[in-house]
Amino acid sequence: MTVPVGAPAPDFALQDQYGQDVSLAALRGRPVLLVFYPLAFSGVCSSELAELSGRHPEFTALGAEVLAVSVDSVFALRTWSDREGFPFALLSDFWPHGGVAEAYGVLDPGRGTARRGTFLIDAGGVVRWSVLTGASEPRDVGEYLKRLSELV
Repeated sequence: MTVPVGAPAPDFALQDQYGQDVSLAALRGRPVLLVFYPLAFSGVCSSELAELSGRHPEFTALGAEVLAVSVDSVFALRTWSDREGFPFALLSDFWPHGGVAEAYGVLDPGRGTARRGTFLIDAGGVVRWSVLTGASEPRDVGEYLKRLSELV
């Protein structure tokens, strides 16, 4: 079961694609879009993150921080980010393997990857909206922006 709407978002600290620590608690005071995805370099994940990248200025205009999380290593995320030019943090939930995905209820233990779960967290650290889609089903970035604009 995913973290329910209205519940505090589980705090975490993960390394981004540059090896820098990123914690949810440090981002309090602004909304956070937390996007879990299965694996770097895969087809659906690549298209989803490319759309997030293309629309990133709309998220920043609304004051939101975008964080994308997978079980990939920091090194894989750095290679992918350098190739694609992602303007947001790619966080490595590599060790303990999938620990943050598990805390949010989106770890697929059979595959060892995160499922496609998205959480909109308000400035106070409370989950205000979430969506979970199938492994091959891309999510709607426009819906993220609609929900975010309703929040701010």
